[in-house]
Amino acid sequence: MSTSRYDITNGPIAKQILTFFFPILLGTFFQQLYNTADALIVGNYVGTNALGAVGGSSAQIISLLIGLFVGISTGSAVLISQFYGAHDHEKVYNTIQTSMVISLVGGIILMIIGWLFSEQMLRMMNTPEELMIFSQTYLNVYFAGTIPSLIYNMGSGIIRSMGDSKRPLYFLIAACLINIILDVIFVMIFNWQVFGAALATIISQLISALLVIYALSNHYDAYSLNMRKLFIDKEVIKNIIFIGVPTGINSVLYSLSNILIQTSINGFGAITVAAYTAYGKIDVIYWMIISAFGVAIMTFVGQNFGANKLERIKKGVHITLGLALGATLVIAGVLLFGGNYIFALFTKDQEVIRIGMEILQQLVPYYIAYICIEIYSGAVRATGDTVLPTIITGLGVVGVRVVWLLFFTHVSVSEVLLVYPLSWVSTSIIYIFYYYQGSWLKRQIKKRDKIMHKEA
Repeated sequence: MSTSRYDITNGPIAKQILTFFFPILLGTFFQQLYNTADALIVGNYVGTNALGAVGGSSAQIISLLIGLFVGISTGSAVLISQFYGAHDHEKVYNTIQTSMVISLVGGIILMIIGWLFSEQMLRMMNTPEELMIFSQTYLNVYFAGTIPSLIYNMGSGIIRSMGDSKRPLYFLIAACLINIILDVIFVMIFNWQVFGAALATIISQLISALLVIYALSNHYDAYSLNMRKLFIDKEVIKNIIFIGVPTGINSVLYSLSNILIQTSINGFGAITVAAYTAYGKIDVIYWMIISAFGVAIMTFVGQNFGANKLERIKKGVHITLGLALGATLVIAGVLLFGGNYIFALFTKDQEVIRIGMEILQQLVPYYIAYICIEIYSGAVRATGDTVLPTIITGLGVVGVRVVWLLFFTHVSVSEVLLVYPLSWVSTSIIYIFYYYQGSWLKRQIKKRDKIMHKEA
C-alpha cells in the first residue's frame, strides 16, 4: 500500500488539520469509553463506592504510571513524523522496530510496579477506607493488561505520526464495543462487580493491541513492523529517550499534581469523591477535544518540520488555535447548560449531582485558558524541543498547584479546585512568551539537520 496519501506537507491546512482531527477525536472518545463504560455500569449496578473506586484514586494512579510511558512514546511519534516528512524510509523502519521493544519491556516493568505498590499509593492518597477493597481489585486486574495497553498506545501513535488517523479509530471502536458488551456480561449478568469491569477493560485493550500490530505489520510497505525481527537501534533509542523522557516527566508532573488534588478531595468523604469522579467523566469530553487538536498539530508540525516548511508550520498553529477556540466555546456552553442531565447518567444520588454541578460550574468557564498550553506545547514538542516545555509545565502547572495545595488552608472543595484555573492561566502566559520569542525553533533546526544527515 502506498503511504504517500498520508503526507500532510502539502495542501489546504485547515482541511488537513480537521481531516486529521476528527478521527483522533472519535478515537479518543472511544478510548475514554473504556473507563466511562465501567463507571456508568458500576455506578448504576454496584453503587457509589464502586463508582469512586473505578475513578478517583485508581484513575490517578493509572494516569501516573501509564502516562510516563505514553510521554516517552511521544519521542517515537516525533521522530517518525519528522523522518516520514523527510521521506527517510530506513529511519522510519528502525524507529518502529525499536519502539515496539520499548513497549514490551515497559509493559512488563509497569505491570510489576502496579502489582507491588498500588495499595501503598492508594493509602498515601488518603483513599476512604470504604473504597479500598474495590480500588485494589480494580488496579490489580488493570495492571495485568499493561503490556497490550502500552503496545496500543505506542502503535497507534506511530500510525498517526505517519498521517493515518483512521485505523486507530477503527480499532478503538471495535475494542470499545467489545468492552461495553463484556461490561454488561461480567457486571450486570455475572455480578463480578469491579473485578468484571476491570477484566472487560483489559480484554478490550488486548484486542486493540493485536489490531495495531496487524496494521503495522501489513499496511505500510517499507515501514512495516516485523515482530519476529525486533531490534534496538542505539541512535534511535537515544533520540527517543532525549525527546520522550522530558515529555514523560511532564505527564508524571501533571499526574502528581492531580494526585495531590485527589488526595485533598478524598478528605471531604466518599460522596464528594463520587461527585468528583462523575465530573471527571464529563470533564473528559473537553480534554478529548483539546488533546485531539494537540495530536493533530503535533503530527502536522512534525511532518512539515521534517520537510523544512516553516511558514506552513506557523500558519498551521494559528489556524489550529482558532479551531480550538471555537470548539472550546461550544463545549463549555453544552456542559454549563446540560450538565445536570449528563450527571444523571452516572448516578441517581441527588447529593452527588449537586456537588458535581458545583464543581462543573466553577471549572468549565476557565477551559479557554488551557488552549494555548495544548497547541503551543504540541507545536514546540513536534520539533523535538521537550526539555524547556517540561520546565515550563513544572513551573506553571505543578509549581502553582503544589504551592496552592501545600501552603494554603482549604476548607471547601471550591477552594481546592481553584488551583486548576490558577495553573492554566499562569502556564498559558509562559507558553505564549516562549513560542513567540522564537529561539527554540532556530535551535531545533540545527538539531534536525544534524540528525537527518548523521550516518546510520
